[in-house]
Amino acid sequence: QVQLVESGGGLVQAGGSLRLSCAASGRTFSSYIMGWFRQAPGKEREFVAAILRSGLDTVYQDSMKGRFTISRDNAKNTVYLQMNSLKPEDTAVYYCAATLYQGGLRVGDSYLYWGQGTQVTVSS
Repeated sequence: QVQLVESGGGLVQAGGSLRLSCAASGRTFSSYIMGWFRQAPGKEREFVAAILRSGLDTVYQDSMKGRFTISRDNAKNTVYLQMNSLKPEDTAVYYCAATLYQGGLRVGDSYLYWGQGTQVTVSS
């Protein structure tokens, strides 16, 4: 089993940046594909990005490509989400998630483990 703990959220002005971190427990972190999702109030959960085991391959939601960067450090059991040029519509709770399976990376139900989420608020 994997436990995930997100951090790094907060309040930022539009145009600003934040880096989210997700620390994973266990010694098998490198076995997992990691993803970031977000959920805004009153909206469905939305895929943000995913990164494969080695960290060399990434997948992004089209609307976030170029602004957000996902990365991982397997030695530190941590996955990151660097968010630049933030917009008020990026306001949401951001969750990291882990899966063993490469199929359906954009679908939340494909992921086995979830963190508790971290709030990101972007003011205009």
